[in-house]
Amino acid sequence: MLKMAHTVYRTQYHVVWVTRYRRKILCKGVDEYLRQILQSIGKYFPDLYITEIGMDQDHIHLRVIIPPKYAVSRIVDAIKTNTSRIIRKRFSGMLGKVYWDNGGIWGTGFYVSTVSGDEAVIREYVRQQGRHDEEQREELKKEIPRP
Repeated sequence: MLKMAHTVYRTQYHVVWVTRYRRKILCKGVDEYLRQILQSIGKYFPDLYITEIGMDQDHIHLRVIIPPKYAVSRIVDAIKTNTSRIIRKRFSGMLGKVYWDNGGIWGTGFYVSTVSGDEAVIREYVRQQGRHDEEQREELKKEIPRP
């Protein structure tokens, strides 16, 4: 439980958003840098806690604690806007080939649900993002005969 002046809360969310056009841009290097940015968000929102980060090449999962004084949509929008700007600046060469305009790297909208019940299952699901898909791809490569 966390506390503010006259409030005690435990507001945890599972948030997911995709890259614009579902481009597979969260490759090695980009994903590591994005993870660093997300882990440093506490500098700007000291009462916001990102407890899990999971990524695949075209989407991101966060398990995050957001105090009730903030609207979830505003926090997610702030995170998407700022990470897009920073990533776009750092990887301009690569991203310029994929996104030819000055738009952001994230798709419009996001998915959010509250975390309750079996918290450990959701935590493990977020942590395993990208790994399961890679295992399936490897299995398919083995099963499909090559000419």
